[in-house]
Amino acid sequence: MEQQLIDTTYKLIDTTYSISDTVGIAEKLSKVFIGEGSPIQSIFKWLHIIAGITWIGLLYFFNWINGHFAATLDADTKKKVVPELMPRALYWFRWGAAWTWVTGVVLLLVVYYHGGLTFDDGDWSVNAFVMIAVTFLGVFIYDFLYKTGLAGNVRVITIISFVLIAVITYLMKEWAGFSYRAFNIHIGSLLGTNMAFNVWFRIWPAQQQIISAIKNGEAPDGDQLALAGLRSKHNTYMSVPLIWTMINQHHAAGVLSGGNFGVTDGTNWVPLMVMVALGWHVVWQLYKKSGKVQGM
Repeated sequence: MEQQLIDTTYKLIDTTYSISDTVGIAEKLSKVFIGEGSPIQSIFKWLHIIAGITWIGLLYFFNWINGHFAATLDADTKKKVVPELMPRALYWFRWGAAWTWVTGVVLLLVVYYHGGLTFDDGDWSVNAFVMIAVTFLGVFIYDFLYKTGLAGNVRVITIISFVLIAVITYLMKEWAGFSYRAFNIHIGSLLGTNMAFNVWFRIWPAQQQIISAIKNGEAPDGDQLALAGLRSKHNTYMSVPLIWTMINQHHAAGVLSGGNFGVTDGTNWVPLMVMVALGWHVVWQLYKKSGKVQGM
């Protein structure tokens, strides 16, 4: 009986070592393949940047170049040019958006949720999960808001949008306990999700109808033109703060960290709001400039 007990103990020890070894190997593999600086992270960052350049580059082309150029074309020229140009451009535009969003979500999962960068001191809570839900489901609030009568008053709807972003940022930091880097990238993810939604569910369906009408020699539906133009403009305004969050999330919240401008206390979310407002102003100025650039 005593020998049997000893044998059982040795077996348990062997099993424990086996489990420990397996866990250790799994942790090492995890660090190698999805840890900081791992090949997986590097590849997805690379893909994310390539897809983002493709998407945002075409977004700026549509808003600051193509719209003004198309206005100079007569109906016959549009009938020849638009059905050939736009489907090609919109192919790369919408798939650039899709792959930017997908690779961005993968990086969020790997770097923040797996890599432990979501919180400075705290841990996962109901509050944190609520704010992650807001990050990816807030698009439906945005979409609803811009279907209401408020959307007709640009100044009012812009103020409401800014206040909502500020409230969400504050809640991410103070209520959910997100780190400086985490609330930056989650605001970026919120904006990016809004933008990708616009591309696939508002701009692309509207453009399909517009292109078909022009190809058939018909006048495009005014509502579809307005919808595609407005949501594309929204994306342009959202893209500049989004790019800021992508850059700024690489910095911790130290005095010389960059994007927080030395603000390290509980108000270190305020500089992000300043950059959102500044980014929107820059885009507004670029729209004004784009209308003045002439062809030869």
